[in-house]
Amino acid sequence: MKPNALTLKPGAMTLTELRAVWTAAGPLSLAAEAYPVIEASAAAVRAIVAKGDAAYGINTGFGLLAKTRIPDEKLEQLQRNLILSHSVGTGELLSDAVCRLILLMKIGSLARGYSGVRPLIIDTLIALYNAGIMPAIPAKGSVGASGDLAPLSHMTLAMLGVGEVRVNGELMQAADALKAANIAPVVLAAKEGLALINGTQVSTALALHGLFMAERLLEAGMVAGALSLDAAKGSDSPFDARVHEVRGQPGQIAAASIYRQLVSNSAIRASHLVGDERVQDPYCLRCQPQVMGACWDIINNASRTLLIEANAVTDNPLLFKDGELSVVVSGGNFHAEPVAFAADTLALAIAEIGAISERRIALLIDATLSGLPPFLVRDPGVNSGFMIAHVTAAALASENKSLAHPGSVDSIPTSANQEDHVSMATYAARRLDDMAHNTAVIVGIELLAAAQGIDFHRPLKTSPHLEHVHAQLRQKVPFFDADRFFAPDIEAAKGMVMRGELSASCKSLFTPLHP
Repeated sequence: MKPNALTLKPGAMTLTELRAVWTAAGPLSLAAEAYPVIEASAAAVRAIVAKGDAAYGINTGFGLLAKTRIPDEKLEQLQRNLILSHSVGTGELLSDAVCRLILLMKIGSLARGYSGVRPLIIDTLIALYNAGIMPAIPAKGSVGASGDLAPLSHMTLAMLGVGEVRVNGELMQAADALKAANIAPVVLAAKEGLALINGTQVSTALALHGLFMAERLLEAGMVAGALSLDAAKGSDSPFDARVHEVRGQPGQIAAASIYRQLVSNSAIRASHLVGDERVQDPYCLRCQPQVMGACWDIINNASRTLLIEANAVTDNPLLFKDGELSVVVSGGNFHAEPVAFAADTLALAIAEIGAISERRIALLIDATLSGLPPFLVRDPGVNSGFMIAHVTAAALASENKSLAHPGSVDSIPTSANQEDHVSMATYAARRLDDMAHNTAVIVGIELLAAAQGIDFHRPLKTSPHLEHVHAQLRQKVPFFDADRFFAPDIEAAKGMVMRGELSASCKSLFTPLHP
């Protein structure tokens, strides 16, 4: 099925549209009503240049060189030099999914008409997007203020026909890719280079990437946790709605409702309603609504911040109408502190989803707690079963603890102390990818362990929802009857988590997660 076409309305993008662009590329166009506003802003820049008054970013140098007046005949060279000198990124290239989000948000920001760029600039970005020409953007080199200068400069290089781009996963020269797509390289006019590279689009795209993975991890963690509950013959009494209503935390209330539905009508649960000597389950089973509900709340809070930022105008300086005149106002919207805070809270959620999942794996392999065979395998001793799979989960959970340290608390002065406090949002958001992959492995291992526990309870069945999840897994990974090469099983389960397959059969339960 082909992705749906998107008509971008500047300032009005939705999370649903952003998720769709992150998932797959579809045809992109700009709402027609945006063009008169864009042209008026570009005309204002031309008028300022013609008048000859000094205006930062239009006919002056940048940063500490803002007092240097640039002659009109050198303004195009100024903008080109800006891009070349600021293209200093390093590290692995950002993925196509992140690049699509960057292009989309840069188009949307410029198209709001406060940045002074010509329609040609925006149309060229749209042409790159629609041709599948993804700029080769190194992941490292931005401190999140004054905007994502280095990575956005690499984005702009593609428009100039300089450097490399990626098409269908393959690197090629930008000039060749533009020629093949019949896209003319642009010559930047006054202010256009600065408008393109000032802004928070890279850190926001990376944070959105983390957000969308966190949503999948939360769903998968709840499904795997519910399966572990039944595998360990835990109680569903802690999910009673009354318990959560008297506390009042909205995520907790919603999470408890989902857990009740996930485990409803389990024959395994029915088998130990009477005569079970245990009074309370360990926290990793009993407190799932409290933990995952809190994760749910901060994921939703981050989504609100990032949606605002995705629609924002974050370059500098900006042009505003003051009666009949256009005025240039220099501010600091490029400072990505809101994105840094959102990314840091997402890191907490991703780490906690993995941390409580690791605890459930530890419970399941411990026969004294779970009542299941030691290490979830027949003939333990000859077979090690899930012993070292749990070690992998523990290693990754521990790694996430270090990665979860907030990036936003750090700052380092740049540009000869002109830019003396920065957000570190780009790193804060970038590390979410590593954390999400770590947590996906942990939850994947839990899924394997919980499914193994369910199999040991046969012929009793778990709930209808969870039986479907179990069947999905068993299509990819058979029962662990004796030691075998385990890594492919873990990768298969991790893939189900990353693709959002665990909650696919009960997607309606998770609808409130997606504002």
